[in-house]
Amino acid sequence: MIRRILAAVIIVGVAAALLVIAWPGLFGVAEAPVIAQLVSVRALSSALAIGAAFTLALLAMLWAAARRFLAALALLAVLFAGINVAVLSTRGFGDESFPTRAPAELAVLSWNTLGDAPGAERIAELVIAEQADIVVLPETSQDTAVAVAELTRAQGRPMWVYSIAFDYVAKARSTSVLISVDLGEHVVDDSLGNTSVLPSIVLRPVDGTGPTIIGVHPVAPIPGELDNWRTDLRWVESVCRGEQVILAGDLNATADHFRVVDPEAGVAGLGFGDCRNAGLLTGNGAVGTWPTRLPPLLGAPIDHVFVTPDITVTGMRVITTEDGSGSDHRPVVARLILE
Repeated sequence: MIRRILAAVIIVGVAAALLVIAWPGLFGVAEAPVIAQLVSVRALSSALAIGAAFTLALLAMLWAAARRFLAALALLAVLFAGINVAVLSTRGFGDESFPTRAPAELAVLSWNTLGDAPGAERIAELVIAEQADIVVLPETSQDTAVAVAELTRAQGRPMWVYSIAFDYVAKARSTSVLISVDLGEHVVDDSLGNTSVLPSIVLRPVDGTGPTIIGVHPVAPIPGELDNWRTDLRWVESVCRGEQVILAGDLNATADHFRVVDPEAGVAGLGFGDCRNAGLLTGNGAVGTWPTRLPPLLGAPIDHVFVTPDITVTGMRVITTEDGSGSDHRPVVARLILE
């Protein structure tokens, strides 16, 4: 009898834990320790759960005395994987189809370069290939950003360079943004504060015409930085407001951490503040951008482009051709039309 009670307690406990991990928004714990990290890799968790279910089922066949207990755990693992896959399917496993680029479209490229790892030439090649008008480069130094701009100018695509660094010891504490000269000159708005550990940058058009462009890099939710991470996400929420805002970068957050609730899809977040996520709007919200050593469908989708509702997203994709370039992040590119 005691053994049965103990088994029942374990099964209920495991079921409760898996439900919290699979559906943290229901309990308001998406930013809690451990949960914040696990929910970011739903696809990987699902794959591991399927592997665990197979192992438990095999053990159940071999160990008759514990067959029901092991079978119940295997069933829980399958249900956990099913919930995750269902959530990910609503976000989209990838749609890389771009329509023929319209003259009015803008291309926004974001790539965490892991401290200039790909090099200026590789970054510039991608900028030219995507015909990017706005390029957000977390963990990219000013020197490299200037070198990229010189290379794109030689290819007939001159760009303004804006860069901010919290220090010059670690390149990870720099964020650079390149903007096509066709969009006009911008000025750094430092009146709104900043993210806490890694720098972000707010750029407003000098003549008041055109979108505000924001490059962001909240710190990762690692032990010891969770409070800073939460503070950073609240800062992103506070600045992604108003009219014609384009925000991009490495947010170290997935849709489970977004605050804007989609009333049609339930608890899945659409974005921050007034902004909506281009990946979710185009069926690419479940494609992983980090780390590159994992297949895209198993990684964490933490690199994003956000826009206010007065900007139309016509396409978005996660770029997988740069996985061997040295960065542990995949670039993302979105096409937009300013209304």
